[in-house]
Amino acid sequence: MTLSDLAAEAVSALTSTNTRWSITDAPAHVEPRPGLYAIYGDEQAHQDLDLVADAHPSVSLDLPLYIGKAEKSLVSRDLGDHFAAVPGSTARTGGSTVRRSFAALLRDQLELHGVPRNLEKPGYFSMYSLAGDGDAKLTAWMHARLTLAVWPAPDGMSTPLADVETELIRHFTPAINLDKNPKKLAQLKAARKAMSAEARDWQPGSD
Repeated sequence: MTLSDLAAEAVSALTSTNTRWSITDAPAHVEPRPGLYAIYGDEQAHQDLDLVADAHPSVSLDLPLYIGKAEKSLVSRDLGDHFAAVPGSTARTGGSTVRRSFAALLRDQLELHGVPRNLEKPGYFSMYSLAGDGDAKLTAWMHARLTLAVWPAPDGMSTPLADVETELIRHFTPAINLDKNPKKLAQLKAARKAMSAEARDWQPGSD
């Protein structure tokens, strides 16, 4: 299959309401295979994220907020790293760019505060984590407000998964994607910068 064919197949799969699940239901449907995923938000999510259509005409409830890829397993990457939706998984914002984006936009709404992801060796502040019970609050919000669709990569696909991901990001221009997105959300970049600065200013005992 050509890149165009693969992208068309992925768009079809990721926009079908028949293959979109709540985060709690997703583990029963998502297979541990490489592929792409799309994260959608309900109306309350869009309000919480300040992504109302009047201010952002390209944002719609029918369009994904985020497109990402799992090179090894949709289960471990999505349901584990991002959502802590499978047994034994613990979502950590410091290891998930999509969680950092949601956290930045929900900073005031959920009273979240950025800290270094490694408190013993502070650094890499753009990969901030969350203070206190921030991860738990963010995970609860994500479970309540978001849904997930997946496209497992075809067996034997020779086209790099990253190339298909790029095509879909350009197609959808999702509000939460920064990399490869031709319509980057200015408020998201500013919000992440503010969280990074807060992590940089963190002092032991302040969390």
